[in-house]
Amino acid sequence: MEKRLTYHDYACLARQSSAELARQCEAEAFRATGPGGQGVNTTDSAVRMRHVPTGITVVSRESRSQLQNRERCLEKIRAELLRRSRRPKKRRATKPTRASIRRRLDEKGRRGTVKRLRRRTGMDE
Repeated sequence: MEKRLTYHDYACLARQSSAELARQCEAEAFRATGPGGQGVNTTDSAVRMRHVPTGITVVSRESRSQLQNRERCLEKIRAELLRRSRRPKKRRATKPTRASIRRRLDEKGRRGTVKRLRRRTGMDE
């Protein structure tokens, strides 16, 4: 079973140079879809890049240049590594205030009264 990465692991990966990050990635070029006409339809300029250690996958098809799209993919991977490297906020247990509990119970009582008043009485038949 694969070890789960912590925010500290992601921070270490994010600090690597672009060349080191690129060596850890698998890149695949493909034809982009969408507007652009012949420039898009005939060249494999879009890039899908997967960072192997983390499994992060990104796609770039912004540019007509495959090289620029590769660089853009590396930027996106680094941005995702930085996002995942932030320490999660501590969770604090909270409980509802007395007033909110009271309001909820009062509303339940009112709702029950409304429903009870909708019922048929013995004289309606």
